[in-house]
Amino acid sequence: MTKDGVQGVVEEADQAPSKKGLKKQQKEAEKAAKKAEKQAKLSADQQSTDDDDFAKDRYGVPPMVQSQQKLDRGLVRVHELTPEKAGQLIWVRARIHTSRAKGKQCFLVLRQQQFNVQALVAVGERASKQMVKFAANINKESIVDVEAVVKKVEQTIESCSQQDVELHIERIFVVSQAEPRLPLQLEDCVRPEGEGDEDGRATVNQDTRLDNRVIDLRTTTSQAIFRLQSRVCQLFRDTLTNKGFVEIQTPKIISAASEGGANVFTVSYFKTSAYLAQSPQLYKQMCICADFDKVFCVGPVFRAEDSNTHRHLTEFVGLDIELAFNYHYHEVIESITDTMVQIFKGLRDKFQTEIQTVGKQYPSEPFKFLEPTLRLEYSEGVAMLREAGVEMGDEEDLSTPNEKLLGRLVKEKYDTDFYVLDKYPLAVRPFYTMPDPNDKKYSNSYDMFMRGEEILSGAQRIHDAQLLTERAMHHNIDLEKIKSYIDSFRYGAPPHGGGGIGLERVCMLYLGLHNVRQTSMFPRDPKRLTP
Repeated sequence: MTKDGVQGVVEEADQAPSKKGLKKQQKEAEKAAKKAEKQAKLSADQQSTDDDDFAKDRYGVPPMVQSQQKLDRGLVRVHELTPEKAGQLIWVRARIHTSRAKGKQCFLVLRQQQFNVQALVAVGERASKQMVKFAANINKESIVDVEAVVKKVEQTIESCSQQDVELHIERIFVVSQAEPRLPLQLEDCVRPEGEGDEDGRATVNQDTRLDNRVIDLRTTTSQAIFRLQSRVCQLFRDTLTNKGFVEIQTPKIISAASEGGANVFTVSYFKTSAYLAQSPQLYKQMCICADFDKVFCVGPVFRAEDSNTHRHLTEFVGLDIELAFNYHYHEVIESITDTMVQIFKGLRDKFQTEIQTVGKQYPSEPFKFLEPTLRLEYSEGVAMLREAGVEMGDEEDLSTPNEKLLGRLVKEKYDTDFYVLDKYPLAVRPFYTMPDPNDKKYSNSYDMFMRGEEILSGAQRIHDAQLLTERAMHHNIDLEKIKSYIDSFRYGAPPHGGGGIGLERVCMLYLGLHNVRQTSMFPRDPKRLTP
């Protein structure tokens, strides 16, 4: 065989699919065949072999929506289906949550976000037996358009959010067909903790949920969590805007680690290196020096901490505040705590439906807070822990177990889930923290806690360039890399302070959840980069 012939055989062998590849291709082909078979079955049902199918135009699988036409047809939201609409003929677009055929009728539960309603297709003047069969065979999670009459029910439908009405379907069309085999079942995803273990029914673990997040986010619990989270952001913005704050946007690619230390992501930046911002801290301060007076921002924060705990993420949403004060940094604490109280009130007063929805799956005690917010000094917190048998030094930082224990002690003594711990040891705070003028071991800094876990870290910032330089050198920070930051304070800077809040932690702790990944839509941690 010639050299070219040998090379051709080798290339052919290299290009030939492996056994694993062939098996994968075969599986994909089988999957496609099943899907085609299902689609054909639906089409066949639609074009019923029975010539007497008088309802054949009242159900089916219409062409894919490609914006072919503009229909003058209003769609009613599921949560709007109340007894006041009884007798009305309406259109609804929703997902098939469950279906159950029984003789000449089929019961459906139609779901739209966190709301659902019972619907009925029954053989009669408006529906044929073929139409009932078609409805019963639509895969769960498919999206359908239904025309139906709203009917009051004599007996409350406990399993649905719309408990006083049901829909009597006259037309049903599949807008988007779901595959017959779902990676997880929604009813398993919303089963209360422990309930599945008791009766042998399935529950879904966290990794499976996150691997199939698109479906997990459809559950009533997830819908409630992230609608509440959206409201937290809105209340944060509205409250601060009403207080005269200006919303700013800060860079996330920076030249030096914003918090100091090693917990920073390094990225390639053309011919040099840059870092993902651990905080918008430096830029918030620069804006104060630029006479914006009071600023806030909402944006991603990156922490390269190899922490696989229930409360750590490598990327989270930061709600950051910075403001100039007149005489004392407690003016800053009062402004921040008032903002948090307004958020708590807004959730309590306007989001009880969502809070109760989450509580069905994850029961917890209602969140408690005081007005004005309780403020304890760090030394008081240490004294309370020591009374409870904890051994720790005056300048030692709080460990996570001690934070939780102190939260329980504060709840027992003051009946609040939200409080401030003030005057932290200087040694455990970032370089830009203002030292306490009366005791150099401590600082004008504070943390805020919800249910015994930290949600905000803040302080009065150093606004003097010379003192800032000294503190940066003490922390071994390259002065050249923060030159523009230090220079901001050379031309007159007002006394100021602020703090950074973790959005996901606030939502987790307000709702009494156990893992921050439940309140992060697409979480990032040391072991997860997808989806």
